[in-house]
Amino acid sequence: MQREGLVTILLAHAARDQLFHTRNPFAYGGVYEDPATGAATAAFAGYLRDIHWPHGGIIDLFQGEDMGMASHLHAEIPAEPGSSIRVFGRARLM
Repeated sequence: MQREGLVTILLAHAARDQLFHTRNPFAYGGVYEDPATGAATAAFAGYLRDIHWPHGGIIDLFQGEDMGMASHLHAEIPAEPGSSIRVFGRARLM
């Protein structure tokens, strides 16, 4: 990531059209991995909207499972390009 100048990335596996398992390495910032990343979830949801992914306006993401800090994030995706994405969910208190 440092060689390519990437600060963080989101790795996503689509289990279904509205269900994803994600990981968010942040090695550049000295953090091995983030167990729940709302900003990345919002950006990912906007990307899905832009590519016309069949999300039906809602996606669920599970993140942090491999770290023993399972988190569940939920994003509501309005159809209007550029409109705000609403992200909420459950995270483990650290």
